[in-house]
Amino acid sequence: MKLVVAVIKPFKLDDVREALSEIGIQGITVTEVKGFDRQKGHTELYRGAKYVVDFLPKIKIEVAILAEQLDKVLDVISGAANTHKIGDGKIFVYDLEQAIRIRTGETGREAL
Repeated sequence: MKLVVAVIKPFKLDDVREALSEIGIQGITVTEVKGFDRQKGHTELYRGAKYVVDFLPKIKIEVAILAEQLDKVLDVISGAANTHKIGDGKIFVYDLEQAIRIRTGETGREAL
């Protein structure tokens, strides 16, 4: 099992969710986060005063999947989230040792 964590631009969330749904991924967790990488924030003007926005709003998506789904999920997320502009985000993959469905007690593959 794998845990895929993607940090993407907020307006791409629906595209990614729909693309994952089309390949049979049923459950995702979404969190609103802030961060920066190479883009290092930007300067905005508010009531005549300039200020630097260091951390930009992003969306973090977490998806627990079977190992054999990994390549397809990575392709789908990177394709749906891509705008060909700086700040599109990153995808991280973690090994997932155990999953338990609280309601039924199912574990492992059955819990996903």
